[in-house]
Amino acid sequence: MIRQRASAVPCGKKVMEIDPCLIYGPAVPGEPYLAEVFMAVVITGKGLTVDHVVAVARGREKAEIHPDAVERIKKCRTFLEERLAAREIMYGVNTGIGEFSEKALSDEQVKQFQRYLIYNHAAGIGEPCPVDHVRAAMLLRSNVHALGYSGCRPEITRTYVEMLNKGVTPVVCVKGSVGACGDLAPMSQIALTLMGEGEVFYENERLPAAKGLEKAGITPPGLQARDGLAAINGSNLINGIGCLCVRDAERWLKQAEIAAAMTLEALMANMKPYDERLHLLRGFKGAVTSARNIKKVIAGSDLLGKVKTRVQDAYSMRSTPQVIGAARDQLRWTREQIEIEANGAGDNPVFLPDDKVVLTGANFQGTPVSMPLDVLGAAITMVCVLSERRLNRLTNPALSAGLPEFLTKGAGMFSGMMLSQYTADMQIVEQKILSAPAYVQSIPAAADQEDFVSMGMNSALKTRQILDVADGVLGIELMAAAQALDFRTYTPGKGTLAAKSVVRKHVAHLDEDRPLYSDHNAMMDLVRRREILDAVETEIGPLETY
Repeated sequence: MIRQRASAVPCGKKVMEIDPCLIYGPAVPGEPYLAEVFMAVVITGKGLTVDHVVAVARGREKAEIHPDAVERIKKCRTFLEERLAAREIMYGVNTGIGEFSEKALSDEQVKQFQRYLIYNHAAGIGEPCPVDHVRAAMLLRSNVHALGYSGCRPEITRTYVEMLNKGVTPVVCVKGSVGACGDLAPMSQIALTLMGEGEVFYENERLPAAKGLEKAGITPPGLQARDGLAAINGSNLINGIGCLCVRDAERWLKQAEIAAAMTLEALMANMKPYDERLHLLRGFKGAVTSARNIKKVIAGSDLLGKVKTRVQDAYSMRSTPQVIGAARDQLRWTREQIEIEANGAGDNPVFLPDDKVVLTGANFQGTPVSMPLDVLGAAITMVCVLSERRLNRLTNPALSAGLPEFLTKGAGMFSGMMLSQYTADMQIVEQKILSAPAYVQSIPAAADQEDFVSMGMNSALKTRQILDVADGVLGIELMAAAQALDFRTYTPGKGTLAAKSVVRKHVAHLDEDRPLYSDHNAMMDLVRRREILDAVETEIGPLETY
């Protein structure tokens, strides 16, 4: 993957081009998605990262196919056509698929089979996937083709890249993939556009694909032998959603550390458990990073030497680096697995033109990305559970180091933030339900030919949902921490003050009871937009990710 960098372009400049109605939370005008902005993401088959996927899927950066990749695709196609001419039996080329893999096709059937393959597999259900999910899947599938093992014509890959660059996005039902044999149902809805069929989003309209492609000046290439299966036979939508979840989780965990730092200051925590040396002695990278970030947010606080603290705090306070750190370590593993998948040959069969061999196998199997996505979702839930326990300590007068009951001076007449905890608790139970792993939930399909499947789409969708809910949970802790800090007379750290200042721009101090739903929603949106994170990093410098 070759990156052409445009250092003069302001970070996040192109976010305004995204239709926020069609994308999950992070589609916020003016938000800097990327550490750097690319003039083009050049597809080579190798080196594709989460950052590249986010750049194309959300930032609408251009994509290009490297000339060497085009030559590999052509070379593989020539090899396949030679095997066809020699009447070699090849799965999914001149045979049926799944349970029908032993049924050979005639020459005439080979010509028609790819069309019927796509028709049969375009069998999803539900509302359309967000545009950024589909764009991520199209980029990832194109990168698989660029390796030169898929056997499709280069026109197939070129069309996907042209659609990305011109903003034509297939309408894809959100449900239907079992995460084995690839994301067959959703990828088939994408592949319908190669025949000028199905539907697309184009210029904020939902249109018949033929009309949308015509308006964009794109000619559908049609399907020939192997093209259809090469377009759908991989876990690319699962992995595309995974790339976007990883990016959002990286930023969410930083905000979780900011929220923790604010609460620790409000509760007059003993800061010895956040000494980097303590965590270096144990050796977990995530814990070292988390402790370092929290100390950076609190730097300059009177709490560091001027305020008397307890000898030892409760686990929900002093274990924060270990817990968030464990989530960081799992996130790092998830990113690694997803980037391996992004640059791997996920086809069946795989065509090796240099070796003159066609290999059948199961590289489409989604488990290598399903499992890390499931674990990531559970890790985010775990951090939210910790957040709620700190919220409890802020509102419970027996645990709050002298703060008013439920953070109100009018306790009895007023209930303060008592009900805020209810709302956090409800959301966390939702996350806990979603944290049950999908990768052990296989249901056999295709007359038991496909008798173990990853259910990776369930993993991806529920991890996305867990992250969306996490914004609300964290928003409530941030709101409570700001309220609590209003009752303290000592000076908090620079990062804490920056975060509190952003909260106060959107949510006023709770002097007396008022309906809190608008405050809760405002806080959820603040977390989703990462406005607090941006303000803190502007004040104290970047927080670490890994």
